Amino acid sequence: MAIKDLLTRRKAPSEKTPPGGGEKAPPPPKKKAFAALDLSFLSKFDLKNLISGRKEVVGLDIGSSSLKLAEILETKEGFVLNRFLHVPLKRGVIVEGVVTDIDGLAEAIKDLFKGSGCQKKGVVTSLSGHSVIVKKAQFPARQEEGELRELIRDEAGKYLPFDSMDEIYFDFQVLGRSGDNPNQNDVMIVAAKRDIVDAYVEAIAAAGLTVVVVDVDTFALETMYERNYEFSEEDVVAVVNIGASITNINVMKGGGSIFTRDFGMGGDVVTEQIQSSYGVSFEEAERMKIFGIEGDEMARQSFRYSLVGFADPVCSEIDRSIDYFRSTYGDMDIKEVLLAGGGALIPGLGDDLSARLRIPTTLVDPFKKIALKGKNIDPEAVMQQGPAAAVAVGLAMRRPGDK
Repeated sequence: MAIKDLLTRRKAPSEKTPPGGGEKAPPPPKKKAFAALDLSFLSKFDLKNLISGRKEVVGLDIGSSSLKLAEILETKEGFVLNRFLHVPLKRGVIVEGVVTDIDGLAEAIKDLFKGSGCQKKGVVTSLSGHSVIVKKAQFPARQEEGELRELIRDEAGKYLPFDSMDEIYFDFQVLGRSGDNPNQNDVMIVAAKRDIVDAYVEAIAAAGLTVVVVDVDTFALETMYERNYEFSEEDVVAVVNIGASITNINVMKGGGSIFTRDFGMGGDVVTEQIQSSYGVSFEEAERMKIFGIEGDEMARQSFRYSLVGFADPVCSEIDRSIDYFRSTYGDMDIKEVLLAGGGALIPGLGDDLSARLRIPTTLVDPFKKIALKGKNIDPEAVMQQGPAAAVAVGLAMRRPGDK
């Protein structure tokens, strides 16, 4: 089983760079395919022996403040959530998408798998934020794959913000003939710095596991949405994933990405404001952010109102991103915004975003078509964390060989 086969995907986002950087806003893809990272260095692992069937992988969402494990089984009756565990991660282990403490991350992953009781070793994980670059470009048609790879390497400076291609892992996917020039192919390039990817892989390997697929958070959200929601080919929906330090936006038409953006703010902005305003520890501020404060109803209501103000930097950036999408795709109206990630659970945030965006905004349900009847599952506890599980669910529903 070749690495390249493991990293093939069904869909491709497109890209345009708007003010502020980070956005990828292309015309809708011509072909549902995705170019993931060229992780040929992983060939040292015996993946053929590891992957004996379609059920031997586990989704591992590694965030800056927590780890999430999701194991989803395919049965005759449909998908079943067999295991899910969400645990905090010590601050400073991952900073802005970069692993700063490999040993600390490895130990945390070991504890996560031990706590979940999961025995599987094949892991599907993902990158996001500044650690991954997705770029759409045009190249001459009728080139063989090897020729195109060399051309991308030779001309990388035109497309990727790296000094040397020796510093990165990259892969690409030919989407089809360009609508602008029939002699050119639209090509999606995905790249990440070697040292960033290597650190994640090293930590996962040190935990006794093997990376099978490396995805991207925004596309994991796409998988989660596609497998759980009904939609028409014309439906335009945005999934906004508010993590601790990174927010991912994926606007989809007919279940396929047409606009993506990551920016470096998330729920920690609110936590730090609470910490500063109330003089409490970061951990206590995290608890207050979700569960509120003690006191009479007036005090609690005043605190909930203040949370919306604390979240203003994040909501304003989401608003700007959606405005950019509207200016780029004037003929497309987003019919719904689905909020994911731990930040989605902040009281009042959804209502505030709905008013700003003038779009109905609700919490995503990543278990909409997944049965919560695994023997290791507490359905009520899992549903309470639902939006925070969105990326992990998307990763767990990836399979080697998916197209």
